[in-house]
Amino acid sequence: LNLFILVIYFFFISSAEVLMNTKTETSDLKWTVFSHARPQWEEVSGLDEENNSVRINQICQTDSSSSHWLRSGYIQRRGASQVYVELRFTMMECSSRSTHHRSCKETFNLYYYEADSNEATATNPPWMENPYIKVDTVAADFLLRKDGEKKLNVKTLRLGPLNKRGFYLAFQAQGACMALLSVRVFFKKCPPLVSALSSFPETIPRTLVQEAQGVCVEHAAQQGPRPRPPKLFCGEDGQWVGQPTTSCACVPGFEPAEGYTRCTACPVGQFKSGVEGQCRGCPGFSQATNRGASVCECRPGYLRAESDTPDTPCTRTPSAPRSIIPKVNFTTVTLDWNEPLDSGSRNDLSYAVRCSLCRSPKETCLPCGDGVSYRPAKDGLLGHRVEVWGLLPHTTYTFTIQALNGVSQLSEKEPASESVNITTSHDVPPLVSVIRKSDSTESSLTLHWSVPTQPHYTILQYELRYCEKEQRSEDQCHSIQSNRNQAVLTDLRRASQYEVQVRARTQAGYGSFSPPIIFRTLPDGRDSGSEFLVPGIFIAVGMLLLVTFAQENKTDLQVKEARVKVYIDPFTYEDPNEAVREFAKEIDVSFVKIEEVIGAGEFGEVCRGRLKIPGKKENYVAIKTLKGGYTDKQRRDFLSEASIMGQFQHPNIIHLEGIITASCPVMILTEYMENGALDSFLRLNDSQFTPIQLVGMLRGIASGMKYLAEMSYVHRDLAARNILINSNLVCKVSDFGLSRFLQENSSDPTYTSSLGGKIPIRWTAPEAIAFRKFTSASDVWSYGIVMWEVMSFGERPYWDMSNQDVINAIEQDYRLPPPPDCPTHLHQLMLDCWQKDRSARPRFAELVSALDKLIRNPASLKIVAQEGAGPSYPLLDQRAPLALPPCASVGDWLRAIKMERYEDSFLQAGFNSVDQLAQITTQDLLHMGVTLAGHQRKILSSIQTMTFQNKSTATVTF
Repeated sequence: LNLFILVIYFFFISSAEVLMNTKTETSDLKWTVFSHARPQWEEVSGLDEENNSVRINQICQTDSSSSHWLRSGYIQRRGASQVYVELRFTMMECSSRSTHHRSCKETFNLYYYEADSNEATATNPPWMENPYIKVDTVAADFLLRKDGEKKLNVKTLRLGPLNKRGFYLAFQAQGACMALLSVRVFFKKCPPLVSALSSFPETIPRTLVQEAQGVCVEHAAQQGPRPRPPKLFCGEDGQWVGQPTTSCACVPGFEPAEGYTRCTACPVGQFKSGVEGQCRGCPGFSQATNRGASVCECRPGYLRAESDTPDTPCTRTPSAPRSIIPKVNFTTVTLDWNEPLDSGSRNDLSYAVRCSLCRSPKETCLPCGDGVSYRPAKDGLLGHRVEVWGLLPHTTYTFTIQALNGVSQLSEKEPASESVNITTSHDVPPLVSVIRKSDSTESSLTLHWSVPTQPHYTILQYELRYCEKEQRSEDQCHSIQSNRNQAVLTDLRRASQYEVQVRARTQAGYGSFSPPIIFRTLPDGRDSGSEFLVPGIFIAVGMLLLVTFAQENKTDLQVKEARVKVYIDPFTYEDPNEAVREFAKEIDVSFVKIEEVIGAGEFGEVCRGRLKIPGKKENYVAIKTLKGGYTDKQRRDFLSEASIMGQFQHPNIIHLEGIITASCPVMILTEYMENGALDSFLRLNDSQFTPIQLVGMLRGIASGMKYLAEMSYVHRDLAARNILINSNLVCKVSDFGLSRFLQENSSDPTYTSSLGGKIPIRWTAPEAIAFRKFTSASDVWSYGIVMWEVMSFGERPYWDMSNQDVINAIEQDYRLPPPPDCPTHLHQLMLDCWQKDRSARPRFAELVSALDKLIRNPASLKIVAQEGAGPSYPLLDQRAPLALPPCASVGDWLRAIKMERYEDSFLQAGFNSVDQLAQITTQDLLHMGVTLAGHQRKILSSIQTMTFQNKSTATVTF
C-alpha cells in the first residue's frame, strides 16, 4: 500500500449499547436489600441534576459494625465481555454527620454476580464477598458538608471478563451515609469501518484488544505469497486502534480513491499494470481503448520484448549495420562496421555474424563449419569488430552482419543485415608451438619458444599476447612484439596465472596464434611470523595490567565495605516497638491528607496522599494502611518493614517518610513513585525505551543493591515487581517484607513452599531454594533475572513453566536465552549472575562498574545477542536443555504457551504442522495479526526453544 496509508493511525468515536439505566425508569426499581440491622437501603423518588424525576437508593449508617447490601435486577450482557458501570452518587462527609463515629466510612464497595438466568433470591447467593466478585472500593471525590455546595460524584468502573448470560450488581455500605442517584450499565463496540481498501464489521470487544477480520473492498484483492484477510483491533473502549493489518490492494486496471475506501477503473487512455500506485497515461506508441486497462497495446508496427514492463514504450527492430570493412590476413579476417542509423528506440542493440562458404559461383553457399573461430564471439556482439580465423586458403566466404535488439525475435521480418564477400590467400605464416618458461619472479615471466620450420618465408617478427586467467577479454589482454624467439613479461600480479599465445609474421602477414599455455608468477616469500610478535607482547602486557588493576580495585572495595554501616534486624529487639521508635519517625495524622485509593496491600489499602509538615514543602506520599481487626503479630509485622526501610538512605532505595501509630488506622508513609511497579510499567510501555535507557534503569537497581550489600542486608525478594519507578525513570528497590512469607503460609502463586517457607522460585538462586542459603550472592542471581525482565519489557521469567519445572531446568544447567534485541554484553552479565557456584558470581559493585562502562560506550550496546547462539544454553554436563511438552499440532503448541487466540491465524497462514514453525519471522507474525510485541517475543522464544531441543539427541520430559 501507499506509504502514506501505512503510517496513519485510526482513532474513531466508539458506539455504546446501554444494558441498564435507572435514570430512564418510570416505576419502582424494587432492588433486593439485605441487612442484619437498621437502617436498610431505601428506595425513594428524587430529582437529578437536570430536575428530572428519578428513583434513588439511599442509606445513612451510624456505624460500620454491619454490612448493608443492595442488589440490582438481572442484567443480560448481550454478548459483551467487558461492561462499564457509571455511578452517580452523593456522600456525606463524616465530620458533618451529627452521629459521627470513628468507624464512619466515606466509601462503599461494588460487586457483581454472574448467572445464566434470573435465579437470585432474597437469600441466594449468600450476602458475602464470595461468591460475589469485588469490582472496587469506591471513594467520593466530593463530600457533602453542612451548608456546603452539593456536588455529585460520577465514577465509571469496568467489569469483566463476563462469561455467563447475565449478571447482578451489588452495593455494600459499611458505615457510609450516601445516596445512589443513578446507575447506567453499558458496553462499548467499534462501529463499521472502511479503511485501507478493507471493510470491517461492527465489533464487540470480548478481550482487552479484540481482533476483527475484514474483507477487501470491491475490485481489491489480497496480495502476497500467502494472502491473509485484513485484520484490525477493537479496543475495550470501543475504539478502533492501531492500523489495519491488510494486504488488500486494487487489482490491475483499478486505482484507490476517496481516501483508500474504494477502487475505481482507470479511464480510457490510462492503465495500471500492478496492484500498487495510480493509473497512468499509456507509454509511447501504445494505446488503451477501454476503461479498466491493465496494459496498453502496442500500435501497429511496434513491439514489446518479453522482458519489457507494461510501462515501457513500444519499439521497433533496428535497421541494418553500415559500411562493413574486411581486412584479410591469409586465413584470418577482421571485420569492422558502423552501427545502424535506427536502433529501434532501444538500448539493447547487439550483432550476430553469419559465415557462408562458396566454393564456386555456381554452387550453393554452405554455412561455415565448427573449424572457424570467432573472437570475441559469433553472437551477442556488443562492439563493432570481430576477428575470424581457421578459414581455408584461397576460398571465397560471405560474411553477414545482423543487427538485433530485444524485439527482433518477436518480429515476423528477418533481421536487417549487411553482407561482404572475401577470398583468403594461399600463403600462411607458420604456427608457433612449444612455449617454455625460462625464469619467473613475483612480477615477471621470462619465456621462449621454438623457431617454426618455414622453408619458403623468413619470419620477420613474433607477437606475444598474454591475459590473466579468468579475465580474458580484449581490454584486459596485452601484446608485445619481439624480433627473437623469447620475451620478458613484466608488471604482473604476484601468485597469479597467465594465459600466453604467440604468432609469427612473415612477408605475407601474421599467422594464427598458438593454443594458450598457462604460466604462474611466484608468491610472496617473506616470513610472516614476526608480524604478530610485537602485538602479542603488547596484548600480554595489557592483560597483566588489567588483572593487576582489577585485584587492586577488589582489595579497595573490601576495605571500604569494612567501614560501612551495618543493618540491624528489627526482630532481634526484645521489644519490636523499640526498633520502630529508633528507625521510623512518628508523624502527626493531621499532617496527612488521603486523596485516592490506588491499590490493596497485604494488610490493607494503599492510597495516594499529601504530606504537609509545618515548615516543609508539601509533597505526595504513598500510604499503606493497616485494616481494622488486626492482631498484635500483624501490627508488629506491618511496622517491621518501616523499621527496615528507616535504616536506608540511598537514591535508589525507597525512602521512608514516617509512620502513624498514635491513631487508627496505623499507616506507613513512603515517597510516591508515579509510575508504580517496574514490571507492569515496562509491559505498559513495551518497546518504547532504547537500550541505553534500560541500562540506566538497571544501573540504578544495581546501585541500590550495592548499598544494601554493603550494609550486610539480604533482600531475598529482588524482582521487577518489587522495584518502583518514578516519573524521571529512576528505579528504587522496595518491599522489604519477604520474612513474612518465609514464616507464614501465602496464597500468592509466585511463592512456593521449600523446606517449610515461601520462596519466589523464578527469581531465587538454587542454593537458596534447596538449603535456604540467602546471601548477597543469591541476590545477585535474582538481579540477573531482573535484568532479563527489564530487557524483555516485563516478560514473565521462564514463561508458563511450573515452579517445579523451573527448579528441574536450573538443576540441569538451563539458562534463560537473550530477550529479542538484547545487547550481547548484557546477556553475558546475566549469565555471570546465574553461575551455579555462588562464589563465581560478580558482586554488585562489579555489576555497577560494568554497567557504567556500557553507558560510557553506547556503541557496545549495538552488538545484539542471538537467540540460541553462544552460552544461552550452557550444558556443563553435556545434557540437553529443557524440553517443552510434546506438541502434536500447532494448536497444541499455542495452547501450551497460552497463545491459543492465534490458532485460526496460524492455520489460515498455511502453518499446519509444528515442523513449519521454525521458518516464522516477526514479519509473518505481523501479517497474522500478532501485533503486541510481548506476544511476538513469547511465540518466537518458544519456537527457538522447541527448535533447539529438536536438534538435540536427548530431551528432558516433565
